[in-house]
Amino acid sequence: YLEFFEFRLVREALIEREVLLEAMPHISWPMRFVLPYHADMRFVGDTPLSKLLGGIMPWMKGRRPAWLIRLGLFMYDHLGGRKILPPTTTVNLEQDPAGMPLDDKFVKAFEYSDCWVEDSRLVVLNARDAEQRGAHIMTRTKVTLAERGTDGWVIHTEDRNSGARQSFTAKALVNAGGPWVEKIIQNTARINSTDGLRLVRGSHIVTRKLYDHDRCYFFQGTDGRICFAIPYEGDFTLIGTTDVDHDDPNELPVCSPEEQAYLQEFASRFFKTQIANEDIVWSYAGVRPLYNDGAASATAATRDYVLRIDAANNLPLLNVFGGKITTYRKLAESAMAELTKYLPRLNGATGNWTARVTLPGGDFPVDGFDDLCISIKKRYEFLSDAHIQRLARTYGTEVFDLLGKCTTIADLGTDFGANIYAVELDWSIKHEWVRSAEDFVWRRTRLGLKLDKAQIRKIDSFITDTYKSISTSKARINS
Repeated sequence: YLEFFEFRLVREALIEREVLLEAMPHISWPMRFVLPYHADMRFVGDTPLSKLLGGIMPWMKGRRPAWLIRLGLFMYDHLGGRKILPPTTTVNLEQDPAGMPLDDKFVKAFEYSDCWVEDSRLVVLNARDAEQRGAHIMTRTKVTLAERGTDGWVIHTEDRNSGARQSFTAKALVNAGGPWVEKIIQNTARINSTDGLRLVRGSHIVTRKLYDHDRCYFFQGTDGRICFAIPYEGDFTLIGTTDVDHDDPNELPVCSPEEQAYLQEFASRFFKTQIANEDIVWSYAGVRPLYNDGAASATAATRDYVLRIDAANNLPLLNVFGGKITTYRKLAESAMAELTKYLPRLNGATGNWTARVTLPGGDFPVDGFDDLCISIKKRYEFLSDAHIQRLARTYGTEVFDLLGKCTTIADLGTDFGANIYAVELDWSIKHEWVRSAEDFVWRRTRLGLKLDKAQIRKIDSFITDTYKSISTSKARINS
């Protein structure tokens, strides 16, 4: 981003990084990235910085000198007023353990700080937080039509499971449809818009564990493109990502054979051991709904968010284009500020109050994760350390609510494998809208990596039966 001179975006993201660390220390934590240096590191495409330096230093022929990388990391360290994360350092790969898995040709590296966030947990915890503050969350419900009435918006919905239809009214609508934001504008709200999206697919592969230390790698190829390798779910390594245009939002994003081969070959240039097909245990892809700024390549397209309001009849429709995980809170803050122009009564709900509160389970210090695990161990001595750590990373302080008065392993109920017990599935069904095994093992966690098909089927049967039982009980009470 610095090479595209997106200083505001970088500064905002760096400030937000530490805000989020404090708001969700159970699902977000500091990481150290090792960037191996080689003399043929190059700029990607025609960035503003590469054009500038190409005119000043034409003899470099697009290569990145070490001093320029270090300068960029210095700016990265200081633009956001870093307080929690450690600064960049230089690493001797011939002596440091980080050099052990790498090809011997790499002797120098820069090590900098960044953060990990469990994206599946981030989504559900924000939904739970909203529900606790009065929002009504309707999963598996499609908005079939949104139209302006005389006194407000009329929103028509359909439950995808039962087929039940409902209608709601609202003074304003926010369209945060991600890859489908254009479709919602045109087909659901039936409004013309000149703003558009550029859908960019990012694919990843997950391999067996490639190294034993807890640091990550940030690789840059001779074509200027980048790739990372990150310790993943304890037993694996995550490698990504690609930047490929994805034309159809209705087409399920998958890691293509070409993308898998590209990531294998890219990472294998840096590791001593070549990554073979049999090393890959899973692959996945996601779509980044970037604002279409007319950039020549997917890599060059802006990662900043853009808010557009259609305020016909003083009934605003706020459309959200683009955005990053790191700045999701600031995006929401900006969206509320825009809506306040049309709905003055929202004044009390705007401002930066979300920067000072934690998400469910995150009410402990940034450096307090180990202490949380110790507290869990004291109360639930029968749990293994690995089980405690996973529960703490998933639920934070809500582990105590989840486990309640359990005093033995037997109290946890049926064992489904990978330290998944009935008590956790019950919690997820009641509090996290889990309705299938796929919800739990892929959308709320990544435990599908550690389960076989038979175990997943068993979990699915349990969830289906439990949810039916809960629904039947509610129906009896309501009748």
